[in-house]
Amino acid sequence: MQSSAGARAFQNARLQKKLKKQADAAIAAAASAYGQGRYAETDAICRQIVQAIPDHFDATHLLGLCAQQGGRLEEAQQLLERAVAIDPRSHEAHSNLASVYFVLQKPEAARACQEKAIALKPNFTPALAGLGSVLLQMNLPEQAIEMYDRAIKLKPDYADALCNRGVAEMALYRFDRAKESFDRALLFQPRHVEALAGKGMVGIELRRYDEAEAALTAALAIKPGSAKIWAQRGRLNAELLRLEQAAADFDAALALSPRLEVALRGKAEVSLSLGSTAQAILACTTLLEQNPHSTIAMALLSSCFANQGEIASAIEHLDAALAISPDPDLIARKIYFLDFLPEADFAIQQATRKAWGQAIGARVPQRKLAARQLDPHRRIVIGYVSAEFRYHSAAFGLLPVLRHHDHANFEVVCYSCSPIRDEVTAEFQSSADVWVDAWQMFDDQLADRIQADKVDILIDVSGHSSGNRLQVFARKPAPIQVTGFGHATGTGLPTMDYVLADPVFIPQSARHLLAEKVFDLPCLITTDPILDVPPSELPMLRNGHVTFGVFNRVNKISDEAIRVWAKVMREVPGSKIIIKHTLLDDALLRDGLIARFVAQGVPQENVICMGSTPRHEHLLAFTQVDISLDTFPQNGGVSTWESLYAGVPVVAKLGNGASSRAGAAIVAAVGLDDWVAEDDEGYAAIACKHAAQPAYLAKLRAELPARIAASPAGNVEIYTRQVEAGYRQFWRDYCAAASANGEGA
Repeated sequence: MQSSAGARAFQNARLQKKLKKQADAAIAAAASAYGQGRYAETDAICRQIVQAIPDHFDATHLLGLCAQQGGRLEEAQQLLERAVAIDPRSHEAHSNLASVYFVLQKPEAARACQEKAIALKPNFTPALAGLGSVLLQMNLPEQAIEMYDRAIKLKPDYADALCNRGVAEMALYRFDRAKESFDRALLFQPRHVEALAGKGMVGIELRRYDEAEAALTAALAIKPGSAKIWAQRGRLNAELLRLEQAAADFDAALALSPRLEVALRGKAEVSLSLGSTAQAILACTTLLEQNPHSTIAMALLSSCFANQGEIASAIEHLDAALAISPDPDLIARKIYFLDFLPEADFAIQQATRKAWGQAIGARVPQRKLAARQLDPHRRIVIGYVSAEFRYHSAAFGLLPVLRHHDHANFEVVCYSCSPIRDEVTAEFQSSADVWVDAWQMFDDQLADRIQADKVDILIDVSGHSSGNRLQVFARKPAPIQVTGFGHATGTGLPTMDYVLADPVFIPQSARHLLAEKVFDLPCLITTDPILDVPPSELPMLRNGHVTFGVFNRVNKISDEAIRVWAKVMREVPGSKIIIKHTLLDDALLRDGLIARFVAQGVPQENVICMGSTPRHEHLLAFTQVDISLDTFPQNGGVSTWESLYAGVPVVAKLGNGASSRAGAAIVAAVGLDDWVAEDDEGYAAIACKHAAQPAYLAKLRAELPARIAASPAGNVEIYTRQVEAGYRQFWRDYCAAASANGEGA
């Protein structure tokens, strides 16, 4: 018996030795196949080995790696955990198991495994870099950079670690250092696609758009199936206002990854800009399905509601976002929307502006200004900061002033904050003494440039509208700061000294609520004479019915306004209304707008919607209108001037906030005080009364252009002299105060 048992033991030992010898040969072949990417072959060999030797470490380890390569992560986890159990001292097995935990979003387990691998082999660079990635996943970028640096010190050409260090630097907003890391990774691996993508992202953040475009184009050439890279190129095109290209890039990203957050956000933003509200809503709702607490999705959805005239819902969504994150950018959006809300009076509007101003002021230090020559009569340096030096409604109010400036007494510097350049931009540039392309400058850089230019009076043209640079004004880079021309409803900034307005736009009773001191002009804005509209016959004489017109932004058309307009149309038999705006190319908004009229009893066929046209055709459309109806509570500005120059009078109403008094201010400034109502009933009465006076309308149609030209508000030379008188007064007052305080050079 004993000899038989010994024989069996001997045979087993020989068999084990033979199997081990065969396994060693097989595992070498498996490792070679794995190294060449032949994972199915590796898997087959290793399965044969573990069938014979269940505790074979190398075979189990390789099987785990093959499962990981094949995307079978749960199986990979089980196999690698088995490998670690077989050989607890294998630093590679611990590190590879950590990589699987990392992908499975198990950061604590991944961290423990990588730390174990490093404890077993302190200079094992994959574990050091892997731990860096885990720490970055855990939102510990500083600690991640320490690990990457340890790995790079051991292996200076470690491109993956360099690239990932760049990502960690980006998480800390250290974009210049991130760029250095990406560039170094690309020095060793010029086709490192993640480093190229990272360089593109850094280029966007640093506003080095040419570099970003080159990097992202190269990355897409290498990896055209990357949704992330398509989305980043979409961001780049959106920054450059190449909206159609941006939309195509975001669509390409979403085709590859339908729930990619950055692509959904970009799709929503670009769709809003292109007037595709339905697509924007779809992107926002998808974002909110993934993250019900996404403040940016709530904010974008609020803009979708605003486009449809649902201002209360828009503000409700913004308030929900603000409850999660009291971000000044969200407050700024609310400021803009409050101007559209009927209940929001001067007190509410200005309180929100001041809350924003305090939030910005708390995080932005003011500049220390160099002493300057306090001569009240010297040539004053005026700086205009605007994103609207282009074809834009705000440009039509500012360009005539710049064109008529007295350059002997005023040096004009324009800081252009938009990448768009067109024929209007060229006119602005030719009217300036100094032109600065500031759209790629960060706020501190722009403030530095303004100080270097020794600007005496800095003018904000954008207010709280899109593209504004109010955070530059919060730094106070000039001794006197003024808001006007574009969206001059008050900023809330304690660093803003004056707002340009008129007694109707901001009445005396409300001025104590503003952060700024009000300086009165003949009217809040003027515009160049509009000569594109030839004299035309009153349409009602040839049509046999009255045609009202609304050529304002669709989101200014409130339910309250439609209710009053519908009342007017019911009382003026057979009347029609033409509503014209670019957003009416969007079927969702067009059909929704018509439905709102129908709900008020206006037949669908009496509501004529017109979309985008070239400016000349846009102005010619006024020849089809007898009487224009101003929107409220958010009034028209340049559209009111356009109507008046076409000979079409405008019915306006005085509201309880600045933006709800702009139409009345312009109409009154050209002597049409009797076209301004105090309330809804008065508004309807004025429209109905004049609709029954074709002879008076015909006479007014012929006389209005000359009446405008004779008014201080419409005569752009007189208007500009009044603006300059204000600037000179601001400077005199500053010189007197500074001299009294012992300042000055």
